[in-house]
Amino acid sequence: MDDHTSSKTPVTLLGLGDMGTALARAWLAAGHPLTVWNRTPAKAERLAAEGARVAATPAEALASATGPVVLCLLDDASVGKTLDGIDLTGKDLIDLTTNTPARSRLRAAWAEERGARFLDGGIMAVPPMIGRPETGGYVFYSGDRALFERHREVLEAPTGAKFVGEDAGHAALHDIALLSAMTGMFAGVTHAFALVRPEKDLDRAGFAALLAEWLGAMAGMTHEMAAQLESGDYTEGVTSNLAMMSAGNDALLATAEGQSVDPRLLTPFMELMRRRVAQGHGDEGLAGTVDLLRGE
Repeated sequence: MDDHTSSKTPVTLLGLGDMGTALARAWLAAGHPLTVWNRTPAKAERLAAEGARVAATPAEALASATGPVVLCLLDDASVGKTLDGIDLTGKDLIDLTTNTPARSRLRAAWAEERGARFLDGGIMAVPPMIGRPETGGYVFYSGDRALFERHREVLEAPTGAKFVGEDAGHAALHDIALLSAMTGMFAGVTHAFALVRPEKDLDRAGFAALLAEWLGAMAGMTHEMAAQLESGDYTEGVTSNLAMMSAGNDALLATAEGQSVDPRLLTPFMELMRRRVAQGHGDEGLAGTVDLLRGE
């Protein structure tokens, strides 16, 4: 180990699935001494050839940990099972396991009861984006702000790092909220391709380019909605009001029927729009549908 490597903060990593392996290689490439453990030893052994120290058990990995202990496991239950019975006193735990806000808060309290400091993380990247800053990936972090600042260099080595609050559940909340928006977008994209699929002379590659450009242009409305929710004035800055959009849904549904496409990916949102207009809010934008979803 050269002087450059030994000057970097050591990292302990538990979990070597596709994401864990990508993180491990990024930390090794950045010169951080790395100790790894994985339930299936063969995955850890592959990293040994690249410079990682392999621990036989989680307890062995944590016993020698002087830097952050990163968890990248299957689920929250795996975290509890992996760390069960291990002395966590004075350890810095950074949990990158996909979780819910509620379970992240419980896991933070669990860690603190055992004398550990805790950060929760939500990864907004896929493994090929790790170690490649130009791809725009990042991880949300929440919980112990001082812990985040202490290990910022380590956390930024594989990909970007965004601290989103001292509430340990906020990283997972940001993660799931963005993934939910992505899921809704994919639903719209799926419906759009279903509409054009039967047309033999339609340039699908050209259509895809138009679709991506259009969705990018429409993404700006998120700022408008956030401003309206903050101010409470749902008519602020509206250019296409809810009544007009709801009326236009008739053409969307008629076209779906004409193209033999099931409209079920669109109709739940259309129903929210119809209800909000029926309540007398046709001059608003879409922000009022947020209140409907929350039962307000």
